[in-house]
Amino acid sequence: MIRYIRWCAYFCALLLVALLVNLARVQVWESAAYGANPANKRPAIERYAKPRGDILVDGRPVTGSRDSGQVLRYERTYTNGPLYAPVTGFSSQTYGTSFVERAEDAVLSGTDPGLSAFPLWYDLARGRPAGGNAATTVRSGMQLAAYAGLAGKRGAVAAVEPATGRILALVSSPSYDPAELSGTGARVKDAWARLNADPAKPMLNRALRETYPPGSTFKIVTAAAALDEGVVTDVDAPTRTPDPYPLPGTSTLLPNAATGCEDASMADAVQWSCNTVMAKIGVQVGLRAMVEAAGRFGFNGQGLRVPSWVSRSNFDTDMSQDQLALSSIGQFNTKATPLQMAMVAAAVANGGELKSPYLVEGTTQDDGSPVRRGDQRSLGRAMNPATALRMQDLMVKVVENGTGRNAAIPGAVVGGKTGTAQHGVGNAGTPYAWFISWAKAEGSPLPAVAVAVVVEDAAADRGDISGNSAAAPIARAVMQAALTPNP
Repeated sequence: MIRYIRWCAYFCALLLVALLVNLARVQVWESAAYGANPANKRPAIERYAKPRGDILVDGRPVTGSRDSGQVLRYERTYTNGPLYAPVTGFSSQTYGTSFVERAEDAVLSGTDPGLSAFPLWYDLARGRPAGGNAATTVRSGMQLAAYAGLAGKRGAVAAVEPATGRILALVSSPSYDPAELSGTGARVKDAWARLNADPAKPMLNRALRETYPPGSTFKIVTAAAALDEGVVTDVDAPTRTPDPYPLPGTSTLLPNAATGCEDASMADAVQWSCNTVMAKIGVQVGLRAMVEAAGRFGFNGQGLRVPSWVSRSNFDTDMSQDQLALSSIGQFNTKATPLQMAMVAAAVANGGELKSPYLVEGTTQDDGSPVRRGDQRSLGRAMNPATALRMQDLMVKVVENGTGRNAAIPGAVVGGKTGTAQHGVGNAGTPYAWFISWAKAEGSPLPAVAVAVVVEDAAADRGDISGNSAAAPIARAVMQAALTPNP
């Protein structure tokens, strides 16, 4: 009898071991697969069981959470949603997240290990801390000035602090209200379908994700390359450039929108935006040096994140001489995001050093305790310091007595460059109006801001002057807001 009891005990022990092994298999090895199974609703229920942390502008939240009373309890709310949509993105129970909502999702949703000194305790307790906050570098006054300046026109504005890389304004127009996508059900699905079908593409972040031919604003890169390479040693010397200029190896003549460009100096070519002079200078610099110069400014770079990913700006690396001439004035296949062109202006303003742009100043726990700080880092030198000083002088002349006079601000030093980018089949499309600039208060040692503005649907009477009429006033308003202390 005792023998049978012993065998029964052994069998029961074996069953217990098997149960423990299976429990470990489910809890350790297969938990991730069960959690990711679409049929498992518990992760979604847990994710929305508590309010989400906030995204902050000037220390104040521009997001919130609303108790919906549904199974997925808390929905995202937005203050001035269309104004900040290019910064925050959306957080949707149906369609996921985008931009800062996605990049800082772990902190905002309360799953980041840095939110607790004892993250293992929350894992064991099947809980999570309250969602943390993400403080952005955006200044509300500058954001509002950019948004109001575009006034619903298709276009974008990017503004950065040259010395640090902080993104001070990021606007895309037309915009949308991310609150329309927050919940579930037919209302959200209808809004998603409508926004994606809209030909104006309101959900496209034009400041980060759209690339445009930069037109004459790219002449700043070409001029800097010419000075760095020693192709131009005297910016006031005549360049012996005909008007129009025959593109090398072709019978095509490149005209100017401006007058007085024949045999103009590089200084005059930047001030009055002479296509012929800058195209010839780009050919003289040569393909290799132009590619290297564009790369130092950020073109052809991979993996730029702010922390959301940014589309790659392009300068072709294999071109004929006539194609190089057109690329040197921001045409042919040259493409850039508005943020990239703000980086060009920032490099000039910062003495040639290019800072990596970033949008999140830092993340904190719900009680304000820091989790992580924003990462300030240098992308290297875009040009020599002496070249940067010379380029600053040239850009100031554009605003004081050139094609960019609408950007002038009394009591401030402003440098700029206008641009009109042709596009479409046979250049039949309405030109894009560009303006890039930087500004510093008179007597201040450092520029406060660098700005890039592009307006897609800007009417152009002639050449680069459209950048002055359509884009420069917007840049001026943003720069004025930058030079005004926060309230």
